[in-house]
Formats: sequence, structure tokens, C-alpha cells
Amino acid sequence: MTFVVSWIIAAISAGGYAGIAALMALESACLPLPSEVIMPFAGYLVSTGRLSLIATATAGAIGCNIGSTAAYLIGAHGGRTAVLRWGRYVLLSEDDLARFDGYFARYGAAAVFVSRLLPVVRTFISLPAGIAGMSFIKFQVYTFAGSWPWCFGLAYLGLQLGDQWHKNPAVQTFFHRFDWLVAFLLTGTAVLYVYRRASRRD
Repeated sequence: MTFVVSWIIAAISAGGYAGIAALMALESACLPLPSEVIMPFAGYLVSTGRLSLIATATAGAIGCNIGSTAAYLIGAHGGRTAVLRWGRYVLLSEDDLARFDGYFARYGAAAVFVSRLLPVVRTFISLPAGIAGMSFIKFQVYTFAGSWPWCFGLAYLGLQLGDQWHKNPAVQTFFHRFDWLVAFLLTGTAVLYVYRRASRRD
């Protein structure tokens, strides 16, 4: 996790807004890069005057749309067939496809908007949205609408804590522990997912 965080920091420091967009694109393309690390550090750079808060949040949201589009298109073009053929190897089944369809049929575009405000879930919602055949335009609009406040909130947190970074050691300790909390949540979610799918098979 330390290596991942160091890589994220280096990418944002070197790339600025483009680096933020690129990292958030990877995070939204179903890769476990924590936005809870990406955006607060971007907010720290806002506190130093290198970046603008509004532009930082917007760059993050644009990145979310880019990465989400890739995952959506994979789901929309061949995702259903791939799950039916190879889904058992990643513990996905035809029943899961039916649940995806029912979920989006019931909640519509709101499902994407709400999911974008939830840790972990926000990373993986695009693929089932594509599989379920959600409207592409609505997907783009609600992805951006849900991602922008998420990015803004995390960046604002980094901005507020930025001034205290070198003054108060407790702030650095908090971020270190929060980093490990993110890793724990991601690992725990993966383990629970595998356990429930394996139990359902039995």
C-alpha cells in the first residue's frame, strides 16, 4: 500500500490536473486505486497554491467519467456473454446478471448516482451498468453528477488538513492509519464477496 500511495503522490505532483484525471480514470475502471488517497493529496496541493479546488474536483470527476466509460463499454459489448461463459471463474453467474438487470430496472440512473457516493461500490458500478444496458447518455450525466461532489469533498478535506501537515504530527499519523483502513476495507470486501459467492454455490 505504501508503494501505491507513493506512486499516486508522484503522479499528481508531476501531472497536476492531468495526473488527477488519469488516476481517477484508473480508479473508475475497476482498478483498486483508492480515491480516498488520490483526492485528499490533490487537495493538499490546493493548499499550497499549486492547484485550484474547483478545477481539482472537476479533473477528478472527468477522470471518473473516462474510466467508467471504459468499464461500461466492456459491460455493454460482450460483458453479458463473457459472464455467461467465464463468469464462474470470478464467481459471477447468470443469477448475478438477473440481479443487475433488476437493480437498474428498479432504480434506473439513480443507482449510478448513489453508487458514486459510496466507497468501494463506486469503483465497480460501471461494468454492471453496461451489462444491464443503461442509457449511455444518462450513465455519463449521473456518473459526473455523483463523482464531482465525491471528488470535491475529498479534495476539500485535503485542503483543510494541508496547512497542518507539517505543523501537527497527528495529521500525518491520521493519514497513515486511514491509508491502512482503506486497504483493510478493500481486502475485507474482496474476502466477503468470495466467501458469499462460494457459500451460495454450495
